[in-house]
Amino acid sequence: MAKSSVAVLGIDLGENSCSLVGLDAAGAVVLRRRARRETIVGLTAKPPACIVAMEACCGAHHLGQLLAAQGHTIRLMSPEYVRPSVKAQKNDDRDAEAIAEAATRPTMRFVLLKAQDQLHMQSLHRVRSRLVGIRTMLMNQLRAILLERGLVFPQGRRKFETAIGTLLRDSEMPIGARIQSLVAEIREEWVSLDGRIDALDREFVTHARADEAARRLVSIPGVGPMTATALRAAVDDGSAFASARDLPAWLGLVPRQHTTGGKPKLLGIVRRGNAYLRELFIHGARAALTSLSKVEDPTGRWLRGLLVRAHYNVVVVALAAKLARIAWATLRKGVSFERRPEPAFA
Repeated sequence: MAKSSVAVLGIDLGENSCSLVGLDAAGAVVLRRRARRETIVGLTAKPPACIVAMEACCGAHHLGQLLAAQGHTIRLMSPEYVRPSVKAQKNDDRDAEAIAEAATRPTMRFVLLKAQDQLHMQSLHRVRSRLVGIRTMLMNQLRAILLERGLVFPQGRRKFETAIGTLLRDSEMPIGARIQSLVAEIREEWVSLDGRIDALDREFVTHARADEAARRLVSIPGVGPMTATALRAAVDDGSAFASARDLPAWLGLVPRQHTTGGKPKLLGIVRRGNAYLRELFIHGARAALTSLSKVEDPTGRWLRGLLVRAHYNVVVVALAAKLARIAWATLRKGVSFERRPEPAFA
């Protein structure tokens, strides 16, 4: 059948080779072929334009931008939403067919195509997260080395940093010259990582000050430059979510539900979506909880009441979900957050 009859083109992306399956308006398969990633743009260059569906994986946003410039409608989906459409005997062609079929579902949730500046900011956050993980690994290894020699240090990165400095200055510590030099080498690597992490933090602050939407997000208690820039990179203006409740649900900050026979049962948080953003919102909520719970406004009364009847960590997650809803409203309405304490009555 002619290529012009393709209404939906499903692409199963691979590092080098990709599978393409085209469906016509009735949903029948009219095209099956394999192509290298760099030749896809040439294959789709000729009109007419169609719907191009892909999983939201590495390289999908870059290819989606190139195909969108040709006039095609890009639909990116989470791989977990495509999986139920895969038929038996999984292979690349079946995956591409499942992607095309899933894109035609009226209730499918799509991922918005990200611009280059969003992808750049996401890359910076991912690099920072990796550097923090390496620094934590070094600290844990250093604690273990010194614990084997009977040296125990208090919890906390700053306290441990001070103790290591004292240890390296003390020439009479019974750990041996070789181990002391090894500790010094690890400490130098630690200092190098601190410098790279601090440089990225300064870059986040600069970007948050330059971006109007990020400045509005920073006005929310518990939301700093890191959270603001990461949220902007992930959701842009929040238009992918129909309501404020959808954002914390996407972040995995809502209870997991197991309801059967009309009997609802709520469990722990679902932990779905963007784990990095969820972590940032929870850390921000934990930092802001003490001050927010003392304010005489509806949020303060809600937090005080929740602290009485729920575990502290449950309250932190509940506040993180509320902050995420406020962040969505801030992005969509284009206004900064303003706390309005209730007037005192005599």
